[in-house]
Amino acid sequence: MTAAYVALEGGHVIEGRGRAPGTARGELVFTTAYTGYEESLTDPSYEEQVLTFSYPLIGNYGVREERFEDDRAHPRAVLSRELTDDVADWLESEGVPAMDHLDTREVVTDIRDEGAMKCGIAVGEDATEEDALAELEACKEMSEHTEIGAQVSVDDVEVHGADNDGATVALVDCGAKGSILDSLLERDAEVHVLPYDAGVEDVAAVDPDVLFVSNGPGDPVNFEETIELVEESVGEVPIAGICLGQQIVAEALGGSTEKMTFGHRGVNQPVLDLESDRVVMTTQNHGYAVAEPGEHLEVTQINVNDDTPEGLDGIDHDILTRQYHPEANPGPEDTLDFFDDVLAMAGHHSQRAVPADD
Repeated sequence: MTAAYVALEGGHVIEGRGRAPGTARGELVFTTAYTGYEESLTDPSYEEQVLTFSYPLIGNYGVREERFEDDRAHPRAVLSRELTDDVADWLESEGVPAMDHLDTREVVTDIRDEGAMKCGIAVGEDATEEDALAELEACKEMSEHTEIGAQVSVDDVEVHGADNDGATVALVDCGAKGSILDSLLERDAEVHVLPYDAGVEDVAAVDPDVLFVSNGPGDPVNFEETIELVEESVGEVPIAGICLGQQIVAEALGGSTEKMTFGHRGVNQPVLDLESDRVVMTTQNHGYAVAEPGEHLEVTQINVNDDTPEGLDGIDHDILTRQYHPEANPGPEDTLDFFDDVLAMAGHHSQRAVPADD
């Protein structure tokens, strides 16, 4: 058995079985998702994190590239009770250390009790506890990753759906999932994907019907260029945001954000719409949340479990944001109509696209 160790903040070291070699460090988090491991492992929001799966078996339906949210795996390392060879081999090809045969219940309990924490991983024939502890010692807090946007964003403008005749969307890529782009294209939008640090002149060149700020990793206050872009665009163009995008919009409009204890990560987060009094189930992946929306935004949806804001609407301007992932990969599909609402802000109503069968 290949040696594998994870050193948790505070110095506690857990031993497991090595499945993909290497050393790594990052913020240790967990997801409760019982399906969609391919989507999670390729979600840019997991950049600089070590992902623990609470579901005991990961890989039972293989690895299919058409389910990927990006062109690479993003967690720095992966922990699981049991990884199939398909997933372990793929992670090794991606250069992502992985280990299993450890009690993930213990890891999840530690995170729930102590919060998301720094950790170090060492996997390999000659790996030692000291190697994992050395990685832990070198690990930075998530808020210290000030250039994380550059790690996950496009370098240059990309245009998708140029022949579509619907709304023109400027999608600011702070680590966008591919299914967000797909959801807009399915509704006949022409999407211009812009780097995370795009300025007002870049948006003006697109002349969009909607400015859309994507999901992504890290502390929202470190996305200074994106916050400034939203500040300068309010009242000029309708604005939408998902996940990190909601937090950036709140920061730009006088609100504030805060780090959560262990975040929301899974596919079964219940959200209450305050107007309709309807509860929907949602996919989520975030460690920060809006603390105060500010005077220009109204909280329209909240998390049933902890009352954190899940939806914001503009009071004086066309602004619509969601903390969860309405594109619903891997599911559920309760909130796909968010994209219709976004495009309706632009004056373009498009019929909801029916997802194709696998």
